[in-house]
Amino acid sequence: MLVIKNLEKSYGNFKAVKGLNLEIKKGEIFGFIGPNGAGKSTTMKIISGLLSPDSGEVYVDGIDAIKNNRALKDKIGYMPDFFGVYDNLKAIEYLEFYASIYGIVGKEARDLSMDLLRLVNLEDKYDAYVDGLSRGMKQRLCLARCLVHNPDLLILDEPASGMDPRARYEMKGILRNLKEMGKTIIVSSHILPELGEVCTNIGIIKNGVIVCQGTVDEIMTRATGASPIVFTVLTKEEEAIKLLKELPYVDNIKIDGSKITANVIGNDEDVANLLKYLVLKDIPVLNYSRAVGNLEDVFIQITADSDEEEA
Repeated sequence: MLVIKNLEKSYGNFKAVKGLNLEIKKGEIFGFIGPNGAGKSTTMKIISGLLSPDSGEVYVDGIDAIKNNRALKDKIGYMPDFFGVYDNLKAIEYLEFYASIYGIVGKEARDLSMDLLRLVNLEDKYDAYVDGLSRGMKQRLCLARCLVHNPDLLILDEPASGMDPRARYEMKGILRNLKEMGKTIIVSSHILPELGEVCTNIGIIKNGVIVCQGTVDEIMTRATGASPIVFTVLTKEEEAIKLLKELPYVDNIKIDGSKITANVIGNDEDVANLLKYLVLKDIPVLNYSRAVGNLEDVFIQITADSDEEEA
């Protein structure tokens, strides 16, 4: 869906993007992580056709996004980190106004707008004025606005910024629904653990360069040398810990009630063999999952490693 090659962009003497390369497949939710000034927003604006790069190539669904900027109109939905709303309009009128820009009017626009409000859980606010909505509701309304023309690629710059925990939870559910609808999504955020819960792939950018890219598991394995796993056992917690400590490829074992967290050095096959081993030893394993709560620590470690490499 998206291919970026050797992208460069400078503002005066400041180089915001330095030879950035990136590829995102159709149907992915790609998390763009980086500190302020790393080049996330600049890259997103270039993909969206709002900025011209100094050099490099950008292709969206096979379209040269730099040479055929207008061809992106129907392909991309862009949600900036700061957006304006028209306070004197009701939510339904706000969406109908944007629908009219794409030639959708009358009953078709009304039906489409109501469908989008349902998608972002704002159906009951269709008749409410925009200035009376909470920040989280306004952000969801802006997301609905980006979907008016049914784009294939969504570019969301800090969509959960300033949201309370409940609103962020709802936003994650919306993103998952959009993925199921076949949308490709690029989302930037500083709420790193939550990105780990919803994204299929993550790219960490610093000083205009992608310093690490892959699934959450791959990135965490690169940073820690292991894949953190959480086991939930019905009983025999102490016996399970004893067995895990005997294995040379398992370390950093912690227990919290019936949940045991451990770093497993290896791939998915090694994890599967470990589960089989515990079951054969009569440990009642209820389930297991990847631990993503320390993604923020991993981000700090990887970006620190990139500083050392540059030095």
